[in-house]
Amino acid sequence: MTENKSLYKFIIGLGVTCFLFLALMFTINYYNTYYAENTSFNEEKIYLYIPTGSGLDKLKKQISPFLNDSSTFFDAAYNTKYLLNIKAGKYEIKKGFSNKEIINSLKFNNIPIKVTFNNIERLENLASRVSNYIEADSLSLINSFNEELFLKTNNLNSESIFAIFLPNTYEFYWNTNADQFRNKMLDQYNLYWNSSRKEKAKSLNLSPVEVSVLASIVQRETPKVDERPTISGVYYNRLKKSMKLQADPTVVYTIKEKKGFDKKIRRVLYRDLKIKSPYNTYINKGLPPGPIYMSDFSSIESVLNLENNDYLFFVADVKRPGYHIFAKTYRQHNKNKRQYTNWLRKKNIRR
Repeated sequence: MTENKSLYKFIIGLGVTCFLFLALMFTINYYNTYYAENTSFNEEKIYLYIPTGSGLDKLKKQISPFLNDSSTFFDAAYNTKYLLNIKAGKYEIKKGFSNKEIINSLKFNNIPIKVTFNNIERLENLASRVSNYIEADSLSLINSFNEELFLKTNNLNSESIFAIFLPNTYEFYWNTNADQFRNKMLDQYNLYWNSSRKEKAKSLNLSPVEVSVLASIVQRETPKVDERPTISGVYYNRLKKSMKLQADPTVVYTIKEKKGFDKKIRRVLYRDLKIKSPYNTYINKGLPPGPIYMSDFSSIESVLNLENNDYLFFVADVKRPGYHIFAKTYRQHNKNKRQYTNWLRKKNIRR
C-alpha cells in the first residue's frame, strides 16, 4: 500500500513537472514569437516598401533580410491573420522591434510621403519625376494622363491636361496608382480654381486652362516675378487686338519638339520663326494648344491680375538681366531692340 502511494505521488509529481516544463516552453515560445526583438540591421530604422498585390513569397523576399528569425515572424503573421490581408505601402521598422510591433506597423502605419514637382516642361518629364516617389511607373502615369474618357469628361485634351498639374508639394501614400495620382491632381486644380479666380478669368475672356497656357509663356519670358504682370498685360493686349503673340518661348518649344527637349537654346534665329507647329505663335494666332511649361502660382496670378497697360512690345534689357524694355509702338520697339541685338553680337551668342 505504501509503495502504491509513493508511486502515485511520483506520477503526480512527474505530471506536474512535465506540465510546468511544457508551460515554460510554451511561454518561451510565445515570447519569442511575439515579443522578443527580431531585427537584424544596424540603422535606427529602415523603410519597407510592399508592392500592390504582394503575396507570401514576395513578402518573404522583402522582409526576411531585416529579420533575425523569419520563421517566428511568419508564425506570428499567420496566427494574427496578417497574411490574409497583406497591405501595400511604405512602412517603418525600428531597430529592436518585436514581431508584434512589426506586424502592427505593417497593418496600421502606412507612411505618407511628400511628392514635390516644379520646373517641368512636358508630361513625360512629370511622369518620370513622380514615378520616383510613388509605386506607379512613368508609363502607367502617361497612359492615365491620356485616358480618353478622363480627358473627355473634364473637357481636356492631350495638350491642355498639362495645365491641371500645379507645382507644389503634395502628400501621397507610396502605393498610389496612376489614376489616383491623376485624380488627386485634378481635385487640387479644381480647389485652386475657386469662384473668385474663375470670375477673374472670365472677365479676361479666358478659361482656366487658357490662363495657365498664357502663364506658362509669361513664366518662360522672365524669372522676375515682379515683372510678370506687365508682360501678361502686353500679351493680353495683343490677344485683344488679334495680333500674333510672337512669343520667343513658344519658338524655343517648337525647336525642342523638333530637335529634342534636352537641347539648350540661347538664341532664337529668324529661320526658327517659320517652324511649323501649333505651338509657334509667330505663325499662329491666339494661344498654343497647351502650356509650354508647368505654370507656377505666381505666373497664373500674374495673368489673373495682369497690369493694365498700353504696351504691345518688349525686348530684353541688357542693363538689367532678367528684365525687359517695353514699347507701345513698333518704331520704339525697333529702337529698343538694337541694344539687345548689339549685345548678342558683342557676346557672339549665335545659338
